[in-house]
Amino acid sequence: MQTDNPFISCGRRYDVDWVRSLAFIILIFYHVGMYYVADWGWHVKSLQQSVLLQELMILTNPWRMSLLFVVSGMTLALIQHKYSAPQLIKVRSKRILIPLIFGMLVIVPPQLYFELRQSQLFDGTYVTFLGEYVNLNTQLAPHKPSPIGLLTWNHLWYLPYLFCYSIVLLALRPIIDIVISDRYIQRTQGWYFIAAMLLLFCAARILRADFPTTHALLDDWYNHARYFLAMLAGYTLVKLPQVWSSAIQHRRRLLITGVITYAFFIADRNGAFPLFAQWYQQYETVKLSYSLIVAANSIGWIGAAIGFAGHYLNKPSATLRYLNNAILPCYILHQTLIILLAMWLLPLALPASIESALIIMLTAMGCVFGYEIIRRITVLRFLFGLPKRVSTHLNNDYQPYGSIENQSKV
Repeated sequence: MQTDNPFISCGRRYDVDWVRSLAFIILIFYHVGMYYVADWGWHVKSLQQSVLLQELMILTNPWRMSLLFVVSGMTLALIQHKYSAPQLIKVRSKRILIPLIFGMLVIVPPQLYFELRQSQLFDGTYVTFLGEYVNLNTQLAPHKPSPIGLLTWNHLWYLPYLFCYSIVLLALRPIIDIVISDRYIQRTQGWYFIAAMLLLFCAARILRADFPTTHALLDDWYNHARYFLAMLAGYTLVKLPQVWSSAIQHRRRLLITGVITYAFFIADRNGAFPLFAQWYQQYETVKLSYSLIVAANSIGWIGAAIGFAGHYLNKPSATLRYLNNAILPCYILHQTLIILLAMWLLPLALPASIESALIIMLTAMGCVFGYEIIRRITVLRFLFGLPKRVSTHLNNDYQPYGSIENQSKV
């Protein structure tokens, strides 16, 4: 199928691949940070925790997952003209659902095992734990109730969300195409698109108080509102090339917006606006203002990422070709590796600076080593969502899986 959209017809968009890969790499640093950051719950925690680290984590916390869903939406729009909807659903089922099930059964269990051991809720062997993990009627860890017992997807929650959003977008594709093909919509300027996103993200934030983050899919309505909106924005962005061009053109302004709003968050957390903090619970206009700032922060950083990548990174690279195939297995492996390494290093009582550097370095090495094994074994390729073989065609096609809360007010 041919298309008149220059962002599709011009060939592969390497910048989209770069943003997706770099966004996943951020996860390694972010999840290592979750091990050390004070007051934010995670599966396991270091004995050396830092409150100051919260301010660094907030740099990416409000927008890092939204960026992944924006890129996932862009990827879906870029590849869908090459597949029928049933074909694309079939491909995504293999590349998302199979790794999800395998990950839940094999990769994720060590995370919960060490979580329960550190919280002193279980002191048995790993083999004993696995028996309880797959037992739907287990009495272990009753604070984690679920219709499927202790089975969990933990950090893999992005995969079922991505799959469901993809199905919805494909179902809505005829309606979206009709709306976007309108000549007035096609003439939409970038700032109008940003204004619309600001209002929609603010509207989504209304659900935050009543639907806290669960990552459980069925009751996670605040996250569904913002992440589906993010994926829809990315999907739409590809179909509005003038808006995409505007993000590239105004990338510096978008970056400045992200920096200024982040500076506001840090100043607010450190008591720079006492009246603002006092009025936050009293006046809806103050809450709305804060929601606008949060939305502007996300749009600024996401737009800057897309803009700078579009300007500087839309070119082939051997590194990028490697990352395109490695990123999904590395995403599946990385959090379990972080927790295993953290628990291994914990008894050594190393300084946090040395320990964290080791965890980051060894996690990266473990991901690469794991991928090198996975890509050489056919059954592992299947279980980790890789195609049966890496051909020239596959290396030059978009990867169909797509690309992958804050405890403060942000």
